[in-house]
Amino acid sequence: MPQDILEDLLERLQITKSIEELQVWTHELRDYFDVAHVVYHTVNREGEHVGAFTYGLEWARRYVEKEYVKIDPVVIGAARRFTPMDWKSLDWSNPKARAFAKDAAKAGIGNQGWSVPIFGPNGEFALFALNDNASDDEWNEFTQSRGKDILVVSHLVHQQAMRIINEETVGSPLDLSPREKDALTQLSLGQSRAAVANELNISENTLRAYIDSARHKLGAANVTHAVALATARGIIGRQKEFPKY
Repeated sequence: MPQDILEDLLERLQITKSIEELQVWTHELRDYFDVAHVVYHTVNREGEHVGAFTYGLEWARRYVEKEYVKIDPVVIGAARRFTPMDWKSLDWSNPKARAFAKDAAKAGIGNQGWSVPIFGPNGEFALFALNDNASDDEWNEFTQSRGKDILVVSHLVHQQAMRIINEETVGSPLDLSPREKDALTQLSLGQSRAAVANELNISENTLRAYIDSARHKLGAANVTHAVALATARGIIGRQKEFPKY
């Protein structure tokens, strides 16, 4: 995992202007670390939960509906620590915690996890975590070798999230990020999603996240509509033909 790729990722992090863009950015970070999931979570000044994650929306909704935050050993453990923690070092003996773990596994959450508790200068608390399916030896090797990078990334993600939450970033929420523009531009040339993902050096799942984010911002019904709107508004260059999806 070349360091220059991480540096490029962190440069793009600095120009995210919304939690939606941060959400999509976490997909690229997940690909870079080659793990199953990445998640960032905090609470804003109004007490609302704010997060950026690669988990499926169905699991995110279930987590909220079941109020798992009250029994999740990862959250409870993070509130009591100041240093990174391996999920297997936490107390999962409570029956509710074990039931939660089984439910999480059914939703595709991996058996390994590494979390960084973040206590900000203004009293805010946040949590950054990576999750994967791996053996204990594989996971230990990963966290040992990438621990410093994970720690640096976690605090930079929190800093940018705070800028977004406190409305310190500039730009309209309708502005597409450079990656979203790249994705629509490549698709407007008629390339397949696989080819575009390869061109941008990201996974197809991450490409899908960028496309969905761009569609949401543009109010587009599908990819063709998104390309047409972006072209009409001068966001991307005008092409002769639009892709058919």
